[in-house]
Amino acid sequence: MKPNIGQGDKGTTSLFGGTKVDKDNLQVESYGNIDELNSNVGLIRSFNENKEIDSVLETIQNNLFTIGSQLASSNENSHTPKIKIEDIKLLEEDILEFEKELPELKNFILPTGTKLASMFHVARAVCRRTERSIVSLSKQKQLDENCVAYVNRLSDLFFTLSRYVNKKEGKEEKEWNSK
Repeated sequence: MKPNIGQGDKGTTSLFGGTKVDKDNLQVESYGNIDELNSNVGLIRSFNENKEIDSVLETIQNNLFTIGSQLASSNENSHTPKIKIEDIKLLEEDILEFEKELPELKNFILPTGTKLASMFHVARAVCRRTERSIVSLSKQKQLDENCVAYVNRLSDLFFTLSRYVNKKEGKEEKEWNSK
């Protein structure tokens, strides 16, 4: 088998199903954003020592691969796995479970705190960008509607986890000083 070295040197790549597209295609950008988000989650996992959080993050990584496979598929390949409504509900349950220990937010907070909490804030920002690219792609290509909903809830979970980690480690939240 010949290695695939250098096949993208002219700025094109192949989607699942064989369709060739430019590397700056919105579809490639969207699944690239998912890959970046998944890598951020992997980085968080390498620093995290909480088994409950790690279990949640492992499930998320698997679901991000599911979304990535959908985004990387050309129209003629419709046999990719799909995000289920149950996956979205699980994120919602996780948000509610971690929020139980948090004080009510009355002001915006700065994205800071412990190293782990700050990594969750970075993942949240990458997740929001990913969501925007998927929404843009959905205007060009029919996508499973659960993809956008999942990524939207995921950014909410990352925000909640940043707050949760700070609370568990005794790091006070810093409110935005609007002057």
